[in-house]
Amino acid sequence: MRRLALIMLALVSACAPATVRPPAPWVAPAPAPSTAGPERLDLRPGSFSDLPGWRDDTLGAALPALVRTCDRLTKRPFDESIGLDGAGGTVGDWHSPCSAARRLSVNDHETARAFFEAWFTPFLATNNGTPDGLFTGYFEPELAGSRTRTNRFTVPLLGKPRDLIVRDGTNGESQVGRMVAGRFEAYPARAEIEAGALANVAQPVAWVEDPVDAHILHIQGSGRIRLDDGSVLRLGVAGTNGHKFVGISRIMREKGLIEDTSMPAVRSWLKSRPDQARTLMAQNPRYIFYRSITGDGPLGSEGVALTPERSMAVDRKFVPLGVPLFLDTVEPSGKPLRRVVMAQDTGAAIKGPVRGDFFWGSGEPAFQQAGRMKSPGRYWLLLPKSRSPRIASVE
Repeated sequence: MRRLALIMLALVSACAPATVRPPAPWVAPAPAPSTAGPERLDLRPGSFSDLPGWRDDTLGAALPALVRTCDRLTKRPFDESIGLDGAGGTVGDWHSPCSAARRLSVNDHETARAFFEAWFTPFLATNNGTPDGLFTGYFEPELAGSRTRTNRFTVPLLGKPRDLIVRDGTNGESQVGRMVAGRFEAYPARAEIEAGALANVAQPVAWVEDPVDAHILHIQGSGRIRLDDGSVLRLGVAGTNGHKFVGISRIMREKGLIEDTSMPAVRSWLKSRPDQARTLMAQNPRYIFYRSITGDGPLGSEGVALTPERSMAVDRKFVPLGVPLFLDTVEPSGKPLRRVVMAQDTGAAIKGPVRGDFFWGSGEPAFQQAGRMKSPGRYWLLLPKSRSPRIASVE
């Protein structure tokens, strides 16, 4: 079967222009020995035989997510760097593999496997030489709701406020605030917003029933609202109030309120104690503002629709958005989770060179998986064999 797949790939390549022939392998320099210090991504070149479960992945299923990235990526300037330090090479380095990917069938997994092996080199991601990291899960909430306030739907999901300002900060990170009496001030925190501080500057884009479900939506970012007329409103992030995210499970754990900090257990506890829930949730100062989106979704930070079980959020400070990754971790049940995923999103709590948030999809089944996932693991970046030089590590 493998020989047939390689023959098929060769026939496909033979019909293509010369520019899409697989290039000669690019050899990276060996990383410097691990030393203590700030977090740093070191990429260690390897081979596909190093990837546990590589032969078992149904790789055709990864192609739609890859092509979505390709369709966006190849519209950018040819010599633009991929990633903050050019870790992914340049846009031009991706034109040929993207062209080849578009011609493949999602049902032909062996040819897809031969495609990845022909065009990419796996690089083990390490943090100062340590390859082990943490992998959690997220999902797209689906809530019942309305475009207008009703007796049932009383919890607002606010659109972006008119007075919200985002400006460059002195440390390279954006500052979020507003002008008050001619001075730039930090934007109100969640407790103030939920008390009505933005009544005159932010309009609800939808109303939902339960404040706990609304808070979980704020944690996840995007979501779907099943409206009372039977239609579905898809919401994406329009902005935030700029405050640091503090997880509700962390708040409850530090107060000694709960031992099982999985999201299903946290949700159950909060819903059974609505008065305490409001007080606890207000201690997460970060607040999300929404906008309606059309077409496929939810949209990740890369600007493309996420693919269930094939997209992942990463820390873009270290990992370039848009690159394929081979993930080696486990599901909440302990079953191996080994597959190609695309780095297509980011998250407020996803920080570090070896850190990922696996997108499970939409609805309650995805919530049950995502809410219980907290798994050790590692990943490899799959980078084009022919790519522009880059610095050896990211600090």
